[in-house]
Amino acid sequence: MLRRFYTWLSFAGEPDIRVAQYGELKRQIPLLYALLILNASAVSYTHFAYAPGWLTLGVAGLLISVSCWRLLIWAFAPPVVAIDATVARRTLRRTTILAAPLCVAFVSWSLALYQYGGPLEQAHVALFIAVTVIGCIFCLISVPQAALLVTVTVMSPYLVYNFFHGNAVFTAMALNIALVTGVMIRVLLNSFAGFATLIRSQVSLAAEQAEAERLSSENARLALTDVLTGLPNRRHFFAQLDSVLRSRKMTGERFAVGVLDLDRFKPVNDTYGHVFGDRLLAAVGARLASRATDACEVARLGGDEFGILILDDIDRAREIGQRICDLLTEPFDIEGQRIVLGCSGGVATFPDAGSSVHQLFDRSDYALYHVKSLGPGVCALFSAEHETLIRSERAIEAAMHTADFDTELHVQFQPIFCTETMAVLGVEALGRWTSPTLGAIKPDQFIMAAERLGFMHAITASLFRNALACFARMPEHIGLSFNLSARDIVSTDTIDLLIDIIERGDIDPKRITFELTETALMRDFEAAVASIKRLRALGIRIALDDFGSGYSSLSYLHRLPLDKVKVDRSFIADMDEASGRNIISAILGLCQTLGLDCIIEGVETDGQLQQLRDIGYRMAQGYLFARPMGLEAFLKSFDRGWAADFRPMSSGKPKLQIVA
Repeated sequence: MLRRFYTWLSFAGEPDIRVAQYGELKRQIPLLYALLILNASAVSYTHFAYAPGWLTLGVAGLLISVSCWRLLIWAFAPPVVAIDATVARRTLRRTTILAAPLCVAFVSWSLALYQYGGPLEQAHVALFIAVTVIGCIFCLISVPQAALLVTVTVMSPYLVYNFFHGNAVFTAMALNIALVTGVMIRVLLNSFAGFATLIRSQVSLAAEQAEAERLSSENARLALTDVLTGLPNRRHFFAQLDSVLRSRKMTGERFAVGVLDLDRFKPVNDTYGHVFGDRLLAAVGARLASRATDACEVARLGGDEFGILILDDIDRAREIGQRICDLLTEPFDIEGQRIVLGCSGGVATFPDAGSSVHQLFDRSDYALYHVKSLGPGVCALFSAEHETLIRSERAIEAAMHTADFDTELHVQFQPIFCTETMAVLGVEALGRWTSPTLGAIKPDQFIMAAERLGFMHAITASLFRNALACFARMPEHIGLSFNLSARDIVSTDTIDLLIDIIERGDIDPKRITFELTETALMRDFEAAVASIKRLRALGIRIALDDFGSGYSSLSYLHRLPLDKVKVDRSFIADMDEASGRNIISAILGLCQTLGLDCIIEGVETDGQLQQLRDIGYRMAQGYLFARPMGLEAFLKSFDRGWAADFRPMSSGKPKLQIVA
């Protein structure tokens, strides 16, 4: 019990309550000293004519001076927000300790005056003591320790004095005052218990509010953060882009927007699995975050696409983007695997490339799209050339919306030859579009536009019907190759339609080969495999086109049910080098091992033809043999016989001449 009382008296315990006590005391204690000063002055005045001067002026002046000094100290004491629990406890203890001698001094002075004057002056002293004690209790309501100490220190000597020196009336008054102050102390303690409960509730509520704010801030942060990489996400990127754009429109300052795309991520993801791919993306995010600054913000937009905002040094925006691309070409070590990716980028600057979020992002994305079509690993700056291409694409898209595909589309054929006999083994059907408003449009342009606009299904169906109608007039021993786009091979509706066209026609499905590029397979590998199996079930053959131009073609050779491989024309250019010939020879050997027909594309000179024959290639295609041509031109050349135009050169190398 005594230990608990000592703990309570020494202000040990809850720090928040001590700080709150200090705050209340700072507000109330100047009033207490003001009360002491006024009451002491009044008593000194009423006793001036009866008591010695050293009591009414000397001692009273000293007590009033001390009270003024303490009032000023508390008036200029630090605010509650500027102190901690330790300072609050030290101040409360010091104040409580100083209260005892000050109370003794005041009660001694007042009792010394008690013997001077008549009953009225004595009553004034009793009133002074009563009012002062009650005033102190009220002013110290938040510090019950000090209030209790003041009450005991004042009332004890006052009661004792009246019991021994006072008359019955003043003794009764003293007892009455003691009783009232005792009740007030009890009320004070009850009030303080409520005060402590309130402070605890406030502290608890503040803690809950702080936690709620923390959670709200965390949720807001998570809503703007990509969980996988820790980078800002797409929402944050576009919000920041919009904010920067509005600010820079007012100041006229330039800035740049960039879009980055990993070059070889999807094949890695398909090969090693999505968990591995996620870890790889996390490593990419960490590497990008290490280069992010206030002037170059990086965000993940989704998948393997990232965005950048370049706020300074805009004249070098393309170089900054290129450095980031180069950074991502350095190998990654993931789960013991050494992975080499690549990165391409497009950058657009404000105000040169546009004045809206939509324009700036689309133009940076177009610069990326354009540079990836030319070759990976490069960051391009959107330019006037890109603007011209965009306008051209928009014109193509507008013409496509009003096109009559059955009348405007037609097919040309490029033969595939046997390099030994120069016999035509088959033809590749190549789609062509001649618009009434724009004229002839390049195949890659209208195919890309058709995929963007969703017209690929209709175009593929029209071209395939046209190709089969022409193919019906060709000799029965040759085959037909037809290219399927990335959207075609993953579209169930398109595959259903192609199968229906074949089944309704008179062409043996075994004579038909569908050619697919690696890009088409990468769009949705599982869906592509399902479509391939359906086609092969009819006897249709499948060829992997442009082999070697991608990054994971080797993996597709054993993962896909293929029949043929068409070697990309880019390998022909390196045939003069031993390394180039070795690669071409290795590809042929791989195909022979896997039991796949191997056709090489892009043959343009008789020297190349002779080298290919020496290596062992038996099927080839290229401008040396024939350019794409219409049906009638093909039938005319076929009737004349290409082999008749093949005669040896004087050097002993074969020479092929084409007669138009």
